[in-house]
Amino acid sequence: MDSDLYEMPGMENARVTIKDVARAAGVSIATASKALNDRGRMTVETRQRIRDVAASLGFMPNAMARALVSQRSFTIGLLTNDTYGRFTLPVAAGLSAALIDCGVSVFLCAFEDDAGQAAINLRSMLEKRVDGLVIAGKRIDRGLPIELPRLPMPVVRVNSLCSDDQIGFVPDDREGALTAVNHLIACRRRRIAHVTGPTSFLAVRLRAEGWEQAVQAAGLPLLDGPQSGDWSEAFGFRSGQQLLAMPPAERPDGVFCGNDQIARGLIDALTVGGLRVPDDVSVVGFDNWEVLAKATRPPLTTIDMGLNELGRQAGSTLLDLVAGKHVEPGVRRLACRLVVRSSCGAQPL
Repeated sequence: MDSDLYEMPGMENARVTIKDVARAAGVSIATASKALNDRGRMTVETRQRIRDVAASLGFMPNAMARALVSQRSFTIGLLTNDTYGRFTLPVAAGLSAALIDCGVSVFLCAFEDDAGQAAINLRSMLEKRVDGLVIAGKRIDRGLPIELPRLPMPVVRVNSLCSDDQIGFVPDDREGALTAVNHLIACRRRRIAHVTGPTSFLAVRLRAEGWEQAVQAAGLPLLDGPQSGDWSEAFGFRSGQQLLAMPPAERPDGVFCGNDQIARGLIDALTVGGLRVPDDVSVVGFDNWEVLAKATRPPLTTIDMGLNELGRQAGSTLLDLVAGKHVEPGVRRLACRLVVRSSCGAQPL
């Protein structure tokens, strides 16, 4: 049945078949199939030669037959309540990059925060017999709006609530904030404020801790604590107006914002009020939402959460789990990355 792994009846005229590969390589169909499936005994040179011939012919395996032979679907499910895709699409790109060389595809199901929709999507994945499941969320302290049953497949969580006995990947929000504030300090900023989102978010609290740690470690004054509001440009604009109303001697010369939308609104308010960014006030955001950060005037220095890398590592881990390898449970906090643009002015010393 090995030969069936790469062709199905009636498909001979639709694409290159295993017969074409065997003929071009000068071997039997069975030998060609074993070489491409990494089975059977043959020299390394012969196996590689057959694979090179298959690649040169543009040969593609038949996924349905492959699944029948291996009892696997070669599909990974990605279940998310991030219907806008701001967080999940970069994760999905990284996930696909980790899986593609293994011939595994991603089956994405997105739904609003509705338990009924979540159950329907989960049922679809179970019916398709996905080999594993990635749960991707919009925040690190909440899961999906559904209590997952005991599933017949491994599960990995990304940017989502993860208990100690589960496996999850999240950005290191505290260290990302520390990096952002240290950059402002390196740009000679000495009065650094923090304007951020709702304190009900764990990410907000972790980023505030990073801001406070960096400021205190540098021996700088800790201003009146984080100014919290919603994740919007409107809140950032109002915060900028409040900063403008302060006496110049008390006004911050650097602001670390909890996300890029807040940072953009704050910069707009400062500019309208006559302050120059970055000459008078330097600003750093968080997220690296490129379509927004690059369009900010001046372009926004920000922290990239590494969503693509979160997806890539989740995919690699899921492949290990599907293969039966042991993976220690727990949350992996991956490093964030500073993306320097123009909103901070001076480069680090």
